[in-house]
Amino acid sequence: MSTALVTVAEMGDKTQLLSFVLAATLRKPAAILAGILVATLANHALAGGAGYLLSGVLSRDIMSWVAGIAFIAFGLWALKPDSFERKPRMLKAGAFATACLAFFLAEMADKTQFATITLAARYHALVSVVLGTTLGMMLANLPAVWIGEKLAQRLPLRTLRIFAALLFVALGVATLAGPVSRLS
Repeated sequence: MSTALVTVAEMGDKTQLLSFVLAATLRKPAAILAGILVATLANHALAGGAGYLLSGVLSRDIMSWVAGIAFIAFGLWALKPDSFERKPRMLKAGAFATACLAFFLAEMADKTQFATITLAARYHALVSVVLGTTLGMMLANLPAVWIGEKLAQRLPLRTLRIFAALLFVALGVATLAGPVSRLS
């Protein structure tokens, strides 16, 4: 679930746009991908850890309500196209450090970071959620780095955003079904 949600949600996201820009600017795909992997693991481990801790503090019904509403909100958020306006500067440390820092910062307060928090809280499965969301991020960004801008022109990003939105909303509704049925 984590992998599928993040892979689809990343299509056309600002971090995928960043991958295109990094690939075109730095022209070191292996270093860029390694930077993306390290940044995503760190970012999603922090996010997943927060979600995991929340699930231990809040009741199951409260977590279901929060997660269900959050998933629906992510679905609506996924409909909004992202843009990336600045061209990254190469750090003196090289392509890996540039990609790692740029990607870590770009993921802060991004929908996939919030999705990681919510998934870890909902499923109370820190390691599998972090690995799943990281895999989803890599599946979405690997083609962006290797193929670059030409891929962006061929993918139906609007259709993928709508599919991601529907996936998030469906998961939100399914998550809310449990606590709603317990109310009656």
